[in-house]
Amino acid sequence: MAKKRVLVACGAGIATSTVLVDRVEKLFKKNHIDAEIVQCKITEVKSKQRDADLIVSSTILPTKYEIPAVVATAYISGINMEAMDEKILGYLK
Repeated sequence: MAKKRVLVACGAGIATSTVLVDRVEKLFKKNHIDAEIVQCKITEVKSKQRDADLIVSSTILPTKYEIPAVVATAYISGINMEAMDEKILGYLK
C-alpha cells in the first residue's frame, strides 16, 4: 500500500488538531498504515488537499473538498471514538 497523506486541521492549527494528530498517529500505528500527517489550519486545507488522501478536522468544514473529509469531534468529546476510527480507516483502505 502506498504511503498516505492526511491533513489534520482545526481553527488555528494548534490546539485541538494536536489532540487529533495524537489519536490518528496511534490509530495508524496500530493498524500498520504508513502515513504522513500534516497539521494545519482549516483555512490552509483547500490549498493543501491536492497531495493528500484525507482531511480530519475538529471544526466545521467551511467548503467542499476534492478528497474525503471527516469532522472528528468524537476524538475531542470522547464519544463514539471507535466509530470514528473505523470511518477514518475505511477511507484509507
